[in-house]
Amino acid sequence: MPLYVLDTDHLSLVQRGDPKVSLKYFNTPASDLVASVIRYEEQVRGRLARISQAKTPQLKCEAYYWLCQTQQFYCGLRLLEFNVTAEQIYQTLRQSHRRLGRMDLQIAATALSVNAAVVTRNTQDFNDIANLRLENWA
Repeated sequence: MPLYVLDTDHLSLVQRGDPKVSLKYFNTPASDLVASVIRYEEQVRGRLARISQAKTPQLKCEAYYWLCQTQQFYCGLRLLEFNVTAEQIYQTLRQSHRRLGRMDLQIAATALSVNAAVVTRNTQDFNDIANLRLENWA
């Protein structure tokens, strides 16, 4: 079976209950769905930034709510580690894809290291990376 690395945009759509993406997500075997630890880091950093920027008690409570929701969501999803193989692929990609952001390149490297497809709406960000399979479920 194929392995799918969910990009942040698709993870967010699943978390918000988007009907189309959620249908595909919940009809795909859980063993085929993964998230990169890079995206987990990105989402947690974003949640923590919202907490520190909250100006009112209401906004702070909402920010903490979403941090809890994010943590609970990731407990049900396998995380792919960013290992030595992914780091080596990342270093190679960095040389030839300077316009892409660090995290996107790390996601691509992680997916390539395990021969997985990246599920994203941002296909234009990844199109030029050789041998990287892309899918858009949105």
